[in-house]
Amino acid sequence: MSDLVTIAKVARPHGIRGEVTADILTDFPERFAELESVTAKLADSSLAELKVEKFRFHQHRVMLKFAGIDTVEDAEQLRNAEICIDEADAVELEADEYFDWELEGCRVATLAGQELGTVAEVMRTGGTEILIIRGGEKEFLVPFAEAICVEVDIENKRIVVDPPEGLLEF
Repeated sequence: MSDLVTIAKVARPHGIRGEVTADILTDFPERFAELESVTAKLADSSLAELKVEKFRFHQHRVMLKFAGIDTVEDAEQLRNAEICIDEADAVELEADEYFDWELEGCRVATLAGQELGTVAEVMRTGGTEILIIRGGEKEFLVPFAEAICVEVDIENKRIVVDPPEGLLEF
């Protein structure tokens, strides 16, 4: 099975006919119009293949209706499920653009070779994204800017940073 990419997370059932409300976790919400089926990673870590019957956007969320999920009780089983697609179906990005899931898990070191830790999360601020790097007892917040992140090697899960003075406190 190929790797899965999470595009939404079910928050709760909506109404009595099996619809669910989900938080959108993709930068490409228009992709919901093309979806015929998805994989749900359920709260117990099991996987379920779901056929998308319909969707609609409402207040910065997506409402989803899946085939065979026809009651509020059925929909409740999807609470907290991650709605995923195959990695092969992910949107193509420009050469210098990366998905959060590609950056997460990358080892980070300075130009001088000092290991800082691993990217634990990408924080979206409305401007430049921030890499949350955890290493041992320390946590670093590093802007994901070309001037600072001078080398990004997704294939080898490595990022080299050239931090300005004062960014990293040791």
